[in-house]
Amino acid sequence: MSRIDDLIAELAPRGVEHRVLGEVAAYSTTRISAAELNTTTFVGVDNLLPNQQGKGDSSHVPDIGNCTEYLPGDILLGNIRPYLKKVWRATNRGGCNGDVLAIRITAKDRLSPEFLYYLLSADSFFAYEMQHAKGAKMPRGDKKFVLKYRIPIPPLDVQREIVNVLDLFRELEAELEAELEARGRQHTYYRDSLLTFDNEVRRVPIGEFAELVRGNGLPKTDFTDSGVGAIHYGQIYTFYGTWTTRTKSFVSPSTAIKLAKVNPGDIVITNTSENIEDVGKAVAWLGDDQIVTGGHATVIKHHQDPKYLAYFFQTAEFSIAKRKHTSGTKVMDISAKSLAKLEIPLPALEEQRRIAAILDKFDALVNDLSVGIPAELNARRKQYEYYRDRLLTFREKVT
Repeated sequence: MSRIDDLIAELAPRGVEHRVLGEVAAYSTTRISAAELNTTTFVGVDNLLPNQQGKGDSSHVPDIGNCTEYLPGDILLGNIRPYLKKVWRATNRGGCNGDVLAIRITAKDRLSPEFLYYLLSADSFFAYEMQHAKGAKMPRGDKKFVLKYRIPIPPLDVQREIVNVLDLFRELEAELEAELEARGRQHTYYRDSLLTFDNEVRRVPIGEFAELVRGNGLPKTDFTDSGVGAIHYGQIYTFYGTWTTRTKSFVSPSTAIKLAKVNPGDIVITNTSENIEDVGKAVAWLGDDQIVTGGHATVIKHHQDPKYLAYFFQTAEFSIAKRKHTSGTKVMDISAKSLAKLEIPLPALEEQRRIAAILDKFDALVNDLSVGIPAELNARRKQYEYYRDRLLTFREKVT
């Protein structure tokens, strides 16, 4: 970083000027008709575009009269949870709805959009935004406070050098992400191949080899700092992998008595979600103690290999089968009774264990943060965050 240090010493020896964002930038107020937009130019929290560093369905353009126009160089800022930490650099003209703020630099001779992007991507800005957000269940950023955020404005040469360094970190991270994604596709291919059998392997409805116990209750307000381990249905598709030996959450013993019991080796599977992909997600409980689960989840009690079953619930075959038994529009649900009808191929227990052991090795290559590409990617992200925070911190100039 000596090059940057030298530039700061030369161009800002008395420190760096700090200003509130609203003095050098403003919100776009120009309107653009929805008729002018398509799936690559509209940005909303329900269709974050992959080419703007977001993820999600980019096929939806809202049926609304007008959006706010954004132009190349504008910074697009997600303004409602869970997108408050989403920031994009606009590379084309388009429109965004009220859940996304289009910030346009007004002092282009003092501030570059690339530098502002990194300032608004920092954890310090997110903490500030959350401090002033409105609402509890679905916090929304306060527009007036966003423009009151104080930012450093070093000389443009310093900004460019910092952007070059941070861009390099992001490029290296993107390469690792692409390689990890390729490994993920490979893992999916081998998993589905290993779990596809000919007619010699019997296929058995879940209800014939297992007992299905539907959970009930367990709002997050029941969680405690310690006590009896508990798996909340929403955590199955946001936190847990294929199997786990520890729970993220706990409940008191008196609460646990009222909930569905999960013994070592049992499978906990989701019955409900807002999308079809997360319905039927499963995690095998491999811990030593009995734990509990609540509503919108079913406990599958069986005598098969738990990892084998959990891996099968991830296959394309199971995904196709569950869709036929899932109902609902905004909220999808598959009942325990319907789950019991779904068939699973059951080779000999020894063969189940052999397949699960192979898939464990593939899973570690893709998901284990302590080995291979995931470990390197995790280290790169931490390194990027460290240098981003360091490079964006300046001694303020005293006037």
